[in-house]
Amino acid sequence: MSGHNKWSTIKHKKGAADAKRGKLFSKLIKEITVAARMGGGDIEGNSRLRSAVATAKTANMPKDNIDRAIKKGTGELEGFNLEETSYEGYGPGGVAVLVNVLTDNKNRAVADIRHLFSKYNGNLGETGCVSWMFDKKGFAAVPKDAVDEEMLYDLALEIGAEDISDEGNEFEIVIAPDEIETLREALEGKDIKYSQLEVQMIPQTNVTLTGKQAQQTLKLLDALEELDDVQSISSNFDISDEEMAQMQGS
Repeated sequence: MSGHNKWSTIKHKKGAADAKRGKLFSKLIKEITVAARMGGGDIEGNSRLRSAVATAKTANMPKDNIDRAIKKGTGELEGFNLEETSYEGYGPGGVAVLVNVLTDNKNRAVADIRHLFSKYNGNLGETGCVSWMFDKKGFAAVPKDAVDEEMLYDLALEIGAEDISDEGNEFEIVIAPDEIETLREALEGKDIKYSQLEVQMIPQTNVTLTGKQAQQTLKLLDALEELDDVQSISSNFDISDEEMAQMQGS
């Protein structure tokens, strides 16, 4: 299998804290608004919106928030003009970093992102400098206590998933990006609860980090994630569980 977007796993574990700060909901509202603006407010006829709403529901976002975000996107309510773009660069140890942005001020966004790359010993690069190291994939994480292992493997095989792996407390399923709705429908059809379901940029290979480079990379990505303009981050770093435990204990 290709590498793992380790940052997605780390960020997911921090999700409860992010939700309390309002960061998670803010990002989800932006995604719903842009999806509705680009493809219309019909959830069944707009796959990007359908995926965004499913993610919002998984995060326990109130229905009123979802409905208002859709109406802002379709123009039924006054909203704000968001542009979608991405930035690429290298973090400590040469790890690749992709930053997806939804912003109403691209000059502010790139200035903030460049500052953080510089602060944490990284470099913001040109468009295309690292994106070739990633593949767009549909991704789902299913808690082990929510499913029978054999049934999940059978389901993954039946829908043509590219990979399914045991990742400790969860199973991870990878599928072609345009088949993510097939994956969602299959899981929900079997009443299987998932903790993540989204299209991700998954690295083809990973770079293992230790010590100071590992610490700086996590600080960089955490700081980027805190920016209001940043929607999601992908990176090809890997940090062992032992290294993570050591850093958390220090």
